[in-house]
Amino acid sequence: GDLGYSIANYPKTVWELVRSALPWTLGLLAVTTIVAFVLGTVLGAMMAWPKSSPFVKHILPSFLVLGAIPAYLVALILIYFISYRWQWLPLAGGYALGTVPNMSVGFALDVLKHSLLPALAIVLTTMGGWVIGMRGMMVTVQGEDYMTFGEAKGLKDGRLFNRYGVRNAILPQVTGLALAFSTLVSGSVLVELVFQYPGVGTLLARAISQLDYWMIYGINLIIIVSIAIAMFIMDMIYPLLDPRISYEK
Repeated sequence: GDLGYSIANYPKTVWELVRSALPWTLGLLAVTTIVAFVLGTVLGAMMAWPKSSPFVKHILPSFLVLGAIPAYLVALILIYFISYRWQWLPLAGGYALGTVPNMSVGFALDVLKHSLLPALAIVLTTMGGWVIGMRGMMVTVQGEDYMTFGEAKGLKDGRLFNRYGVRNAILPQVTGLALAFSTLVSGSVLVELVFQYPGVGTLLARAISQLDYWMIYGINLIIIVSIAIAMFIMDMIYPLLDPRISYEK
């Protein structure tokens, strides 16, 4: 639709600027959210399972600490050690200075290299919430009658863990995943600013500082629509995870 013209970047339109920044945000934050969700869910389930490795059960405090640290602070720590001290990865930006964006493999690798640090900062700070949530649900599920019934039937530990435990405990996590997409842009503003990443978060922060009201309205409208789409997709996935849920009459 027509979101109007950007006040600070006239005569460019709001959609023109958002369209150029949106792929960067989706590429970074959608992937990191899914990675953090998968890793956090698996680790959380294993932490609550009585027959898991003792090492897995004792790393919960580290995730509690990481979950309490702001993402931008973790980003600054990573920049200091990995980029400044050890010089393993680029300091900031979406790609090397002087590079013209193109469809080559070299440019794709350059973009990947620049996105590793922001991605690591986001995954480290968001994975703790998924770990804690899944662990709590698995502890609750283990006290249910169907778990006791499965043990009485003599089911193997793997089947009991996956089909009876994880499949029922993961349902609230899936709902949380849909809600997590609502913080993709707002939660990434500071991280994108620290790394000078050319995403929607940086665009939103710049629009706020420049009082570019039409840009702010346009970005928030896109966020609202994205949340609605994410919730709709999760509603469609729910019956696949829980056979008790059906939309048929």
